[in-house]
This record gives sequence, C-alpha cells and structure tokens, in this order.
Amino acid sequence: MEVLLQLKNIEKHYGARAIFEKASVAINSDQKIGVIGRNGAGKSTLCRMMTGVEEVDGGEIVKNSLLRIGYLEQHDPYQLHETILEFLIRYTHRKEWKCGKIAAKFEMAGELLNTKIENLSGGYRTRVKLAAMLLMEPNLLILDEPTNFLDLHTLILLEEFFNDFEGAFLIVSHDREFLKNTCTHTLEVENGDLTLYPGNVEEYLAFKEEQLEHALRYNKNIEDKRRQLQAFVDRFRAKASKAAQAQSKLRQMEKLSRIEIAHSGKRVKIRIPSVEKRKGLALQCKEFAIGYPNHLVARHIHLAIPRGTRVAVLGDNGEGKTTFLRTLAGSLSPISGTYRWGYGVEFGYYAQHVYSALSSSSDVYSHLERHAAEGVTRQDILETAGTFLFRGNDVEKKISILSGGERARLCLAALLLTKNDVLLLDEPTNHLDFETVEALGGALRDYNGTLFFVSHDRTFVNLLATDIIEVREGSITRYPGSYQDYVYHLQHRVHVEVSAVTQTQSLRQEGSSPRMSSSHEQRKLWQVELRKTKSESKKIETQIDRLTQEKNALLAVLVAHVAEYSRERYERLQELNDLLEKEEQKWLNLQAKMEELSQKKEG
Repeated sequence: MEVLLQLKNIEKHYGARAIFEKASVAINSDQKIGVIGRNGAGKSTLCRMMTGVEEVDGGEIVKNSLLRIGYLEQHDPYQLHETILEFLIRYTHRKEWKCGKIAAKFEMAGELLNTKIENLSGGYRTRVKLAAMLLMEPNLLILDEPTNFLDLHTLILLEEFFNDFEGAFLIVSHDREFLKNTCTHTLEVENGDLTLYPGNVEEYLAFKEEQLEHALRYNKNIEDKRRQLQAFVDRFRAKASKAAQAQSKLRQMEKLSRIEIAHSGKRVKIRIPSVEKRKGLALQCKEFAIGYPNHLVARHIHLAIPRGTRVAVLGDNGEGKTTFLRTLAGSLSPISGTYRWGYGVEFGYYAQHVYSALSSSSDVYSHLERHAAEGVTRQDILETAGTFLFRGNDVEKKISILSGGERARLCLAALLLTKNDVLLLDEPTNHLDFETVEALGGALRDYNGTLFFVSHDRTFVNLLATDIIEVREGSITRYPGSYQDYVYHLQHRVHVEVSAVTQTQSLRQEGSSPRMSSSHEQRKLWQVELRKTKSESKKIETQIDRLTQEKNALLAVLVAHVAEYSRERYERLQELNDLLEKEEQKWLNLQAKMEELSQKKEG
C-alpha cells in the first residue's frame, strides 16, 4: 500500500467565496472512496483539481510517479457515427481483442460492438466511456456523478465492475446505496475542509451523528456549569470573606470552552401542502397503448391505481418510462385504448428537462409565488426555496443566470408548492445531494395524494414505493413483489448476463490469442464466479431473514387474534412458506456451487 495522490493544505476560491481552505487528504493505492457533501460544497471542484483540469490557489497536489488517473469525462470523446469497437480502438490505441475483453465487462460483446454509438441509449454510452477509461489501465479512477441518469440495471452492472476493480477509486455520488455497495472509505467535503473516514457512508454518518450528539451534550454540561459558577460569583463577589473564592470561580469559567460545531446537524426538511383525501381510483387504463407515430412503445396496458398509492415506474433506459408519464400528463397522445383519471383529479408533472422552458425574465421567488397554491404563505415559500438551496438573496436571482441544476431544483420546488392531488415525477432526485433526496422522500411519503415517479435511486424508491409498475419489452405491468424482490431478481439477472458475456468473450480470446493461457483464464473465471456466488449467497441469506421475520410476525398475529382470521393473511402465510422454501433451495444450490468452484480454483 502506497500513497498515490496527496493534497496538502490546498486552497481554492471563486471570487470572495472560499471553496477550500488549507484542506488536506491522502489517497492510498487500495482505497475505495465515496465522496459526499452538500450541493455547492466543492465535490466537482475537488475532482477537477485532482485531474489537473483546474489549478489550486494555494497548497500543493503531490502525485506518485506510478499514478495513472482514469477520469470519466463529462464531455463525449466519441463520434456518433463510430461503432463501439471503432471508437475504443481509435481512442485508446489498444488491440481489438483487448477492447473486446474490457467491453465485455459492461455487457458489450458480439454484434453489439459493431453498433453505432448514435443508436445507443444514454446508459450504454456511459458504459462505452467507462470501457475507454479502463483500457488506459489506470490505478486510480475519479468519477464525478457516474450514476446520473443511469437505469438500475446499469447501476448494478457498475457495482459489479467496481467490486472487481483492483486499484483505487474516488466516486462522487448522491446515490447512498451505490456508495454503500462499492466504497470502503468516505470522504466528506464540508465547510472548506476534507474528512476521510475508514468506513462506508452508513458507518460514517452514524459516527458523525454520534460525534454531534457528544458535542451537544458536552456543550450543555458546560453551559450548566457556567450558570452554577456565575450564580456563586453573583452571590458572593461583594463579600470580603468569599471574594477570593469568587475570583477563583471566575477563572474556572474562563477555562470552560465549548466544542465548536461547524455544522449544526439540522436535518433538511421539506413540507408539501396537504390535499384532500379521497377514495376510489386515481387512474384506470384499458387496452392502453403508448408510443409515437412510427414507433409503438407498449400496448395491452391494463391498470387500476387507487388514490393515495405511491407508484414507482421502473425499467431499463429506453424501455418507455418517460413516454408513459408523458402520455399520462397529456403531452403525448395515446396510440390506442383509453386512460381515465379519477373524478376531480388535478395533477402536476415534473419532467426531466422541464427547466428549459422557464421564463428567463422572472426571478426565483416570483416563480415560486406564481405556482404556489392558495393559502401558501410567504414564509412557506421561503422555507421551500431554502430547502432547495435558494437562501437569503438567492431568491432574488433572475432565472436567466441559473445553472441547469438550479433550474431543475426550482421547478421541483414550485411543483411541491401546488396542491395537486396527483404528482408525476420523472427523475426528481437528479441534481440533489442525498440529504435532500431523503428529505424529499420523507415528504412525499407523508403526502396524502397519489404519486407516480421514475427514479433509479434505491434509497429514494425504498422510502416511497407502495406499488411497482415495470416497463419492459413492450409491456407495462404491475410487479407482484416488493421493491426488495425486484432489486434482488434484477441483481441475479445481471450476474447471469455478465457471466455469460465474459465466458463467451474469454472463449473467443483463447481461440485467437496464443499469448493467453486458457487454464489461467479459466481459473480466473472460476475465481470471479466464486466471488459473485458468495455475494449472491449473502443476498439470499438477507432475503431469507426478511421473509422469516415477516412470517413470524404474521404467525404471532394469527395466534394472538384468532377471531381476526382473514383469507388475505392466510394466503400471505402460504405465499411466505413457498417463498422461503424456494429461497432456501437456492441457498443450498449456491453452497454446492461454491464448493465446486473452490475445488476447481484450487485444482
């Protein structure tokens, strides 16, 4: 283990604003670091300084002579008319077999390598850039928000890649689940300083909370002690016999010092105006088909969504999630069939790029006031603006000078101030730090209207979803299980697909490259497969624990309240027994597979 890159007392200013003030950190060759911090704290600036895109104003950045940085470029280095393989060969100057091997890590193999980049979805284009970065054989990866706009399938694929990567990396992300699953260290950018903690993001936040509580308790004790000493001094200062003691107490008071708390720990809070609770259906679709004049996206859609439901619309990029929301919002006409909102329903729609249509002549406060529902006060508007980082004089900013991220946050804030009883949200968490993401999730969970939302942020979806609609291969259907079930089965599917692509690519290489040892490659494949099987086994153990807890809780209810028997509870108990039997059988099969792979690897 050696230090690859070190920041020593760095300083960075934008005008009068200090981003970093004498901040220091060292990155070792084996560290997997997740970078967190509020919007505007300096996370992207940190990445740009590390890669040399920006200069520091003070201090120094020391780089090991062996350092090879891989940086996920924000611009697109490819040309749209190039195929994946053509771009990788041109850009990296690596041989075709090498490009194919690395591309296979991201499920790009066979005929897909000959696909023109202009025909790829955004998620696949990110995969292409990741493959190009890895072909440069870096030992330190620096990635600034690599998960933005990626579907869950690609996120899980990225996790697979980072868990197998042998070098160091530093990832800026607002996706807590992604950081938790990939990073062993946490770097917080806050108040011009850098704090590196030897634990994942969950462990660091728990530690930080504990430190804050300790500081608050300590400061309270100090204040209590000061009051006691001050009372003694006030009482006895005038008495000659007690004057010396009073002076001694004053000196004690001077020595009592509080712990300075740089950040108050105050939680971000978002309040959404309540709407009238109603019963009945919020939405009904019959033989519904969506798409464009020359492209059918999905058909035979039959849905009945009760009011008050929080529906997560999930699926890979390009499958039709946004098309579905746009059609429900009325900005696209249905191809055929019918959909009907419930009686008196009024909805608000947040689109991914809605901020591009904002009036540039307006200011932040005026825009929020114009969209706020009747009865929303000026204080409510200012509090909501502050939640989305428009504080103080920021509310007077003209929209014309706002960045794309600021405009997106403004549109979301305005929508939350309305009193629509249905909200349609397409990727609302982009451009938000995860503290705000979780505050938004909490607020929407308490919202008593109906919600349809597209998001690939697992923490956010887990906070909110009561129902799941899956958009896949031309169909839109309600998913029968929980969100945890959905994620688990998608992880399993990714494991299988990656293994198949990797094995196919390896066989091709063995036949075409005499320099590669087939036995060595086979052992390496067995090792990778063993690691993935162990990971899958742990996930199944977690699933078994969850199902067992639910089963035991349900049994306890049935035993304690015999008179409250219901068919639904009995059927759920049977379903839990079946699920447990299946999961336990999977676990046993994986144990046998692990034993077989261990023997092959050792042999």
